[in-house]
Amino acid sequence: MRNRDGLTLGYRVLWRLNWLLLHVAGPAEQSEDRDPRRRLERERAEKVARYRAQQAED
Repeated sequence: MRNRDGLTLGYRVLWRLNWLLLHVAGPAEQSEDRDPRRRLERERAEKVARYRAQQAED
């Protein structure tokens, strides 16, 4: 399967592990701007968007 999001396998594995740990042992549900899982999701979405924008320019 081809990687279409520009993220390395190592990044994706560590990201998922971190997300799961925050889900199981992280803080209780918080507002969108303070929730660490949502922050991880936003950062990943920004990385993917930057990669796709760069690919569209090429």
